[in-house]
Amino acid sequence: MDEFEGRAVELIRGNARHAFDLSREDPRLRERYGQGGKGLGENLLLARRLAEAGTGLVTIWYGGWDSHGTNPSVNHGTIEEEMRKLAPEFDHAVSVFIEDLYDRGLDEQVLLAIVGEFGRSPHINKDGGREHWPQLGNQVLVGGGLKMGQIIGESAAMGDVPKSRPVSPNDLLATLFQFLGIPQDLQYANPGGRPTRMLETGTPVAELFA
Repeated sequence: MDEFEGRAVELIRGNARHAFDLSREDPRLRERYGQGGKGLGENLLLARRLAEAGTGLVTIWYGGWDSHGTNPSVNHGTIEEEMRKLAPEFDHAVSVFIEDLYDRGLDEQVLLAIVGEFGRSPHINKDGGREHWPQLGNQVLVGGGLKMGQIIGESAAMGDVPKSRPVSPNDLLATLFQFLGIPQDLQYANPGGRPTRMLETGTPVAELFA
């Protein structure tokens, strides 16, 4: 515990604190990212600063997409109402973040992955929402020196199942492993001492590295 406490204190006292200080940014850029709302703009700006400071992995949560329909107990409306709440801030903040990466020449080093745990049903339910749908979903990758401007895979006409070039969740993980330079066969020992692979299956998406 002493070791971890020491590392935490050093983090606070060292140069890392400067990365968290958004007041060091140009006010005009902070305004571009956007302030208020659910804070996505400021979180993305902080993520860029952390990446510049050498942080290897940054996770940002922008939740609230679990729209099963009108439910006053969790302040949810119909799927259309929920999209109107979430999409404008998301669209604006992510667009500015991507522009900022490219303006600074960070697009070769920083990979933005916009991911979720599953898609949404193509059918609207009785409450004006959409249910969980693990059969098909969308993931977005930007930067990282990868080949951009591609749509990999096609859905069936109803948007319910893949029609061509399906990419599995483990394929996505394998792609991230390759970008990060992590061996695909990396193992660790479980509590019983048995070697366990971090990634049992999955193949990097070759089109991104062409």
